[in-house]
Amino acid sequence: MQKKRVTLADVARLAGLSSTAASMILTGKPDTRLSADAHAKVHAAAASLGYRPNVAARALRTDKSRSFALISDYVATTRFASGLIRGALAAAEEAKHVMLVLETGGEPARELQAVEAALDRQVDGLIFAAMRAREVFVPNISANLPVVMLNGTSARFPAAVLPDEYEGGRTAVRLLASTGITSSIVLLGHNPDDEKGLFRSESIARRIAGIRDEMAARGLAFDAELSCWNWEPTHGYDLTKAYLAHGKPQAILCLNDRLAFGAYQALGEARLDIPGDVSLVSFDNDELASYLRPGLTTIGLPHEAMGRRAVEMLLGRQKAGEALIVMPSVIRGSLRMPDATP
Repeated sequence: MQKKRVTLADVARLAGLSSTAASMILTGKPDTRLSADAHAKVHAAAASLGYRPNVAARALRTDKSRSFALISDYVATTRFASGLIRGALAAAEEAKHVMLVLETGGEPARELQAVEAALDRQVDGLIFAAMRAREVFVPNISANLPVVMLNGTSARFPAAVLPDEYEGGRTAVRLLASTGITSSIVLLGHNPDDEKGLFRSESIARRIAGIRDEMAARGLAFDAELSCWNWEPTHGYDLTKAYLAHGKPQAILCLNDRLAFGAYQALGEARLDIPGDVSLVSFDNDELASYLRPGLTTIGLPHEAMGRRAVEMLLGRQKAGEALIVMPSVIRGSLRMPDATP
């Protein structure tokens, strides 16, 4: 037989107070004008009885469920971007909100089902999270419900949290320049002529724009720009090996860490030392970057900070608009630092 749910009236009865007084104390209402002894009795009674607030009833009364929903494409099952969820969950928990996480696989039909499931539970706001920054399809949602795009954008919902890919691109070039490298630099992963008319994503376009603008500002030019559509280790290896057949770079700027993993292998086979012969800088701060020897210097994606900012927007603590989060530089051993001796 199911145990009867403990009610607020039960708590008030045990504490010897009215239900109104018990409610004000348990909901943390300021200036209740009730004594410290009354507060102590109510909390002791609630703990003794195992009282849990009726969230559904409170939502009906206050029009607030103290819950949010995070709807993602592949974020929940992808180690690479799980920081988005960790950051959002932590911020929601600190605000005493529950976060419902729903995975859609990027399928529009499942996205609609996820939205309906969230609305059925009367959430106070929605976060749409994307594995890779892109324009996100959002089903019809009431204009009264706060919506934040996380690592994505939507023409209908301008509130968005994105990594500052443009500044990240500039930072990568600055890191190379700070070591004194000004020539024989190879860009691994993109060539505008080979990819003319093709579009990867807004985030990648910003990353490449930042790289090119900083190179131009410093009067630098790439010795070679090697294109591949899929930024995977095997392509990084093949492109680097092919380039090494006729030249040796001072530095390779890889457009993601997975390309850099392949470049490491090709350089090792050619008996070139990292960073003594060739320096490498990359993007994303993939977990494996720290296990390479030497460790890979990379521009990280601030996933947890982005997840937190999205929740703060829903809570009204941050102005809704487009928020660009700084991408941190993770300095490891793949950069050849200037000789410090006079």
